[in-house]
Amino acid sequence: MENRGTAEQTVITEDVEVVGTIKAGNSLRMDGRLNGDMNCSSDVDIGKSASIKGNVSVNCAVVQGQINGNLVAKDRVELKAAARINGDVKAKRLTMEDGVSFVGKVEVNPSGVTGARPQPPEPPAHEAAAESADPQ
Repeated sequence: MENRGTAEQTVITEDVEVVGTIKAGNSLRMDGRLNGDMNCSSDVDIGKSASIKGNVSVNCAVVQGQINGNLVAKDRVELKAAARINGDVKAKRLTMEDGVSFVGKVEVNPSGVTGARPQPPEPPAHEAAAESADPQ
């Protein structure tokens, strides 16, 4: 995660268990357990001892712990070697270290543009004509 100077960071230590939704505006360090969703408009660092059973929506995430749910980041997701993800990941950028356990789908879209997937280019006119004239 990027160091934002004097920005405050909320820390949830490994001896804390939260049942419900966490909503945060500042960056968050999660080392405890969460049974519910996490919505953070800033960056989140999910430590090795962290366990989340719910969906996570953040700006950027560095994950070393376990998430059983979907992870959506507006910008970047870093999955460290100890990370265990059982759910889908969606982000503009993704890095994944060797050793990560990941079961789910991933969507990485650097441009951030949503919509229809680009279609493959049409073959040149002379190739298309040759294929239609050659009756295999």
